[in-house]
Amino acid sequence: MRIDIISVLPELMESPFKTSILKRAVDKGLVEIHFHNLRNYGLGKYRQIDDAPYGGSAGMVMMIEPLDNCISELKSQRNYDEVIYLTPDGQTLNQKIANKLSTLENLIFLCGHYKGIDQRVRDLHITKEISIGDYVLTGGELAACVLADSVIRLLPGVLNDEQSALTDSFQDDLLSPPVYTRPASYKGLDVPEVLLSGNFSKIEDWLHDEAIKITRERRPDLLQ
Repeated sequence: MRIDIISVLPELMESPFKTSILKRAVDKGLVEIHFHNLRNYGLGKYRQIDDAPYGGSAGMVMMIEPLDNCISELKSQRNYDEVIYLTPDGQTLNQKIANKLSTLENLIFLCGHYKGIDQRVRDLHITKEISIGDYVLTGGELAACVLADSVIRLLPGVLNDEQSALTDSFQDDLLSPPVYTRPASYKGLDVPEVLLSGNFSKIEDWLHDEAIKITRERRPDLLQ
């Protein structure tokens, strides 16, 4: 998989890809991450990338020309399965979206800034718009890291235990059941006996029942 990330502040995203699971994925050659500084496509002596919006609204808008030039250059080099704009008014990220994206080969992430991007960029290039929640960030960089992490960890070979990702919360529209490890008893709190029984059929039933119970308590909307 290859992910190209377009940003005003690419340095903000470098650290997450240099540690832990994301670094392992890059080192193994399972994913390529390429950052593109939009300033390199800015206009004029000062590399302008934003301007005041038509209509007199407050704030600044990312201009169409730098974005179009950057995306068009990338598209001329390879075919992209999705060009994704990280924006608060996009579709809320969930596990099904991450699963789908993990099966693709080439992706572009566009990080918004200021009051957003010129609508014509969305009309010309954007194929999917994703939000990581109903709140506003300073820019789309942190959202791009969240999206990348949710997708990359699903790639075959990234996790040491590939079955682990299949039992994550939301994979079956349920939250995960409680988990325990040694010791079996601690300060009067005991691990449920069924988990110590060795009866895997009963354990599976218990885990499923607990997942439904927790989901009903915390996220009843998922059960609908």
